[in-house]
Amino acid sequence: MRILYCAIDQTVPGTLGGSVHVAAVARGLAALGHDVHVLTAPGAGPFPPGPVRWMPMRPPLGAKQLRWLRAPAVRRLAEAIRPDAVIERYYNFGGEGIAAGKATGAATVLEVNAPVVDYPGSMKSRIDRALLVEPMRRWREGICGDSDVIVTPSGAILPPDTPAAKILELEWGADTDLFAPGASGPPPFERPAPIVAIFAGAFRSWHGAVHLARAIRRLRARGRADIGAVFAGDGPELGAVRAEAAGLDRIIFTGAIPHERMPAALGGADIGVAPFDLGAHRALSLGFYWSPLKLFEYMAAGLPVVAPAADRIPALVEHEREGLLYDAGDEDGLASAIERLADPGLRRGLGAAARERAVREYSWNAHCTAIADRLNQIVIRSP
Repeated sequence: MRILYCAIDQTVPGTLGGSVHVAAVARGLAALGHDVHVLTAPGAGPFPPGPVRWMPMRPPLGAKQLRWLRAPAVRRLAEAIRPDAVIERYYNFGGEGIAAGKATGAATVLEVNAPVVDYPGSMKSRIDRALLVEPMRRWREGICGDSDVIVTPSGAILPPDTPAAKILELEWGADTDLFAPGASGPPPFERPAPIVAIFAGAFRSWHGAVHLARAIRRLRARGRADIGAVFAGDGPELGAVRAEAAGLDRIIFTGAIPHERMPAALGGADIGVAPFDLGAHRALSLGFYWSPLKLFEYMAAGLPVVAPAADRIPALVEHEREGLLYDAGDEDGLASAIERLADPGLRRGLGAAARERAVREYSWNAHCTAIADRLNQIVIRSP
């Protein structure tokens, strides 16, 4: 099958989740034998090697909000490639890939990992109401309506009249070959303590990294000098986390790490921490629609996961089986969960179960196979 994948608001290579996602899905579909062409903005370095055909295209002026202006160029490319299917990574001001697929008779797939519907009080909804005809809502719903398949972790963030038969609910994933226990190569840091908890992410407020710093402070107050923390990544909340960690020993901030070095980084840790703060992001009032790469990469690396028992997180990580979940309303919850994992036997057991589930359910191969199977059904039915 020939596939055109349109994700021009993402950069490849890159360290953010969107970049990792696009590269992984492209490689996964190519590994299944499909002819994959990808439109994406080039990152800092060459495109990944392999059978995927990477084609550089940025939004006009580098502005994601102008992405839709690339529609004529994407259509011309689709007319030249004649894909069997077009996949578009959803963005509020997108739709160019779905339009090109419709124009060329290709099956169309929309990847949705951010809400199409507006959360109560959102700026977009206020602007739409001020414009009376709600153009942004109509535009987004039109993109969904023109798609043959919508791949999303949660159907709750789609327009309510979306046909159930069109929705393919899938978690995002991890490269379970790359992320594995005992990953080769030295970690990009010196282990700060006998037991190391790691947070890896983009340091946005709702990622909750500051809560790990507070948990380490509580553990120090309990006399636990044997537990340290590594904060891997960069982002807008990094300064606040550094401030919270001021004066604490056995804490390391690595800065941004290239994704290919993340397996070694996780290999240098003992506990994967994902202290999400759902109250810090108003869009999460719609529910925990995320499918966080960090969870699946922790699990694939054989790390027990510590995360809040909120919304659908317990469906992703089973408490006392693949990790420990805590009550986010309990100020000692995160620290106590980490302290329990000072037990090496408990860490090994939970980590092994986490690895097993990641391979079974959260690999990019499983994700891409499900997409390809659905596309085969559509393409075979089409004249």
